[in-house]
Amino acid sequence: MTPAVTRATDPCAAPGSGGAAGTRSALDAVHRAPTILEAVRRAEALSAAVADDDPAEALAELSAAVRRPGDQVVSIAAVHALGALPTAEAGAELAGLLAGPLPHLREHAVWALGAHTTVPDAVAPLVGVVAEGGFPGMLAQRTLEAWARTAPRPVLGALEQGLAEEPGPPRRARLAETAGLVPGPGPERLLELLVLDPAEDPRTRATALEALAGRLQDDPAPRDAVEDLARRCAAAGGELGAVAGLVLEDAAHAALGPDPAREPGHTGLTVVQPFLHAEIDHGLTRSGQGDNGGIATLLVHLGDALCAAPDSAPDRAPDSTPGGPPRVTRVVTVSRGDHVEARRALAGLGRDGHAFAPVPFLGEPVHSAVAWPRRVAAVRGVRRVLRRAGRVDAVHLRMADVGSMAAAEAARAEGVPVVLTMAPDPHALIAAREAAGTLTRDRFGAADHAEHLWFRLRLLADLGAQARHMVLFPRPALARDARDLLGVDLAARPGRHTVVPEGIDLRAVEEAAAQTAPGAGGPGPAAARALADLDGVLAGLPPSRRALPLLVTVGRLHRVKGTAALVRAWAGEPALRDRCNLLVVGGDLDRPSPDEREQLDLVDAVVPRADAASRGLLLAGHRPNGTVAVWLAAVRRGRPGLAAGHGAYACASLKEEFGVALVEAMAAGLVVVAPRTGGPATFVQDGVTGLLVDTQDREALARGLTRALDLAAAPGADAAAGTARDLVRERFSIQVMASALTDVYAEVARSRSAAAVRSPAP
Repeated sequence: MTPAVTRATDPCAAPGSGGAAGTRSALDAVHRAPTILEAVRRAEALSAAVADDDPAEALAELSAAVRRPGDQVVSIAAVHALGALPTAEAGAELAGLLAGPLPHLREHAVWALGAHTTVPDAVAPLVGVVAEGGFPGMLAQRTLEAWARTAPRPVLGALEQGLAEEPGPPRRARLAETAGLVPGPGPERLLELLVLDPAEDPRTRATALEALAGRLQDDPAPRDAVEDLARRCAAAGGELGAVAGLVLEDAAHAALGPDPAREPGHTGLTVVQPFLHAEIDHGLTRSGQGDNGGIATLLVHLGDALCAAPDSAPDRAPDSTPGGPPRVTRVVTVSRGDHVEARRALAGLGRDGHAFAPVPFLGEPVHSAVAWPRRVAAVRGVRRVLRRAGRVDAVHLRMADVGSMAAAEAARAEGVPVVLTMAPDPHALIAAREAAGTLTRDRFGAADHAEHLWFRLRLLADLGAQARHMVLFPRPALARDARDLLGVDLAARPGRHTVVPEGIDLRAVEEAAAQTAPGAGGPGPAAARALADLDGVLAGLPPSRRALPLLVTVGRLHRVKGTAALVRAWAGEPALRDRCNLLVVGGDLDRPSPDEREQLDLVDAVVPRADAASRGLLLAGHRPNGTVAVWLAAVRRGRPGLAAGHGAYACASLKEEFGVALVEAMAAGLVVVAPRTGGPATFVQDGVTGLLVDTQDREALARGLTRALDLAAAPGADAAAGTARDLVRERFSIQVMASALTDVYAEVARSRSAAAVRSPAP
C-alpha cells in the first residue's frame, strides 16, 4: 500500500493554487490512483495538464516529483510530462537525467525526449545510447529519428562523429542503421562510404546497404545507385552477399513501378498475420522451441482454415456470391528468417492460399524479450511483404512486442488497416503481482527497467488506438476486466470489438486418438514414429516408476508459463511425486534462450537434471505439433510397460489469456489443471473436465494436480472426456475461429472501401 503523505513532505499531496495548479492536481491523481495500472493511465492526463500551467512553475513541480523518493510511478510520470513541456529548460532537465544514477529514469528520459523538440546537448549522448544497443538503444534511435525530421544536420553530425570514434563493429552497425533514418542526401553519402569500404566489418557494410535500400520504400529516386552498390556486393558471400541479393530483388520489383495490370487478381480478402519472434513453417517443425509456442501453432492452423475452399466451410458464402460476405482467399504468415529465405518467399506472395514470408534479420535469432533493437529491420521487412503481396485488407496483430510495433508502423506507412487481438498483457501480470505484494510503487522502477512494463502498456494502448477493429478473448467478467485492466469501455463502442475464442485443429487430435485406440489396427507411420519417440523418453524411467501415469505439460520454458513452479509443486509433495511421473514438453534443451536457461536452472535446483529421470521428471524438449497430439493421446491411454493410463495435463501459468494447449489437452480427453483467472475459466468445467487453481500457490497447485489424477481415474472419466471433446468441437475448433474472424476482416474491408468512397484521392 502506498504510504500516507502530507502536504509538508509531498507537494503533490493536494491540488494547489497558482501557476501550477493543474500540474499539482494531476501529480496528485497519479499518486493516489488505486492501482499501478490506473496510475499509468492517469499519467496521460498529467502530460496534458502541464500545457495549461505556467511553464516555470510546472517545471519546478515536475523536477521535484522526478527526484522525490518513494513513489517511482509518479517519478516516471513526471519524466514523461517533462517531454510534453515545450521549453528549453524542460529539455535540459531531461538531458540531465541521461547521466543520472537511476537506470529506469535514464531510460524514460531517452523515451520522453522523443516527444520534445530537439535538445542539442542531448544528441551526442543519445548517439552513445544507440551504440550501446538493447532496449534503451531502440528508444534512443526512435528519439533521434523523430528529431531528424526537423533537425537532420545535428543528428547526422553526431552520428558521423560517433562512427569516427567508434571501433566496435556491432556499435558501428547500430549507428549506420540510425543514419539511414535521417532524411536528405548526406546520410546516403555516408552509407555508401561504409558499404564500399573493404576494411569495414561485413555486418556493418550489410547494415549500411540495408539502410540505403530501406530508404527506397519512401523515395525511389536513388534506386540506380543502390542497385549498383548491391551488384558490387553480391559476390561477397556471407551476410553481405545475401543482403545484396535481396536488395537487387527489391530494386528489380521497384523498377517495374505501380501497374494494376501486374497486380495479382484476388476476388477474396487478403490477411497478413505477423509474429516475428519465431521461425514458422507449415509443418511446425520447431513447435515449443524458444518463442515457437502456441501462437505459432495457432497461426499455421488458422491460416489454413481461413483459406479453406468454400465447400469445406459450408457456413461461408463463396466470394463470388452476390451480396454474400467475402471469403479470405489469401493469408500471409510473417515470421523471422534470413535474407535468402526472405528472397525465396517473395515469389509466392501473389498467389491465393496460405503463404509464409520471413522478415530477415542479421545475426543469430534472439529471444523476444531482447528483440527490441530489431525494430527498424522489422518495419522494413514487413513493408516489403505488404508491397509484394499487393492489396492487403488487414494486418492482424497480437501481443505488445516489437514485432507488433513494427508491423503497425509498416501498416500505417502502407495504408493497410489493423486488426488487434487486445489481451491484457502485461496488465494482468502487473495487477496480479501488485495484489500479491511483489510489485510495489517504491520498487516499480527496477521491474520496469527489466521488463519494460510502462512501454508495453503504452504500446498496447497505441496499437488499440490505431486498430480498425479489436478482437477480445472470452473472460468470465470481460467488461469489468477490459475496464480495470485495459482501461477500455466496451459499451462505449460496441461495434468496434468482437469476442473470438481461439481454436485448434481437431483433425490432428482426432487422428491421434484413432491411431492410438485399442484395436485400431495399429498407428500409421507418423504416429508410430511419435510413439517410438515417446517410448524412448519413457525408457529413462527406472522400472519402479513405469507403472505410474503421466502428468504432462506442453509449452515454452518461461517464467510466465510456470514451468519451474510446476516442478516445485510436483517434487515438493511426496504423495504426488510417488503417484505420477512428470513429462515436460517444450524448450530447447541444447541451446536454451535466457528465459529457458532461467527455468532450467530453477528446475535443476529442485531436481538435478542428471537424476531427473530416475526421480520421475522427464524433460523432453520441444516436439512438432503432430507429435504432441499423439503424446497427449498416449498420456490418456498409457504405454505398455512404460506408463499407466489415466494421466492428466497441467498448466501452471501465472496467466493464460486463453490457453490453446489446454484446449488441445481437453480435446484429447485429458483432465486439465489451469489458472483460475483469465480465459481458462470460460471453458474448464471445474471439478468435471478439470480444476481451476491458484497457480501461484504451490500447495494449491499440488492439490489440484492430485485431484486431477483422481478425476482421470474416476468411474465417470470417459463421460467427462466426451463432454470436453464435445465442447471443443462446438466452440473451439479452428474452423469456428476462422469463421468469426472472416466476418471481422470483411467488416474492416467494407469500412475501408466506404472511407475511400467518402474521401476519394485528389
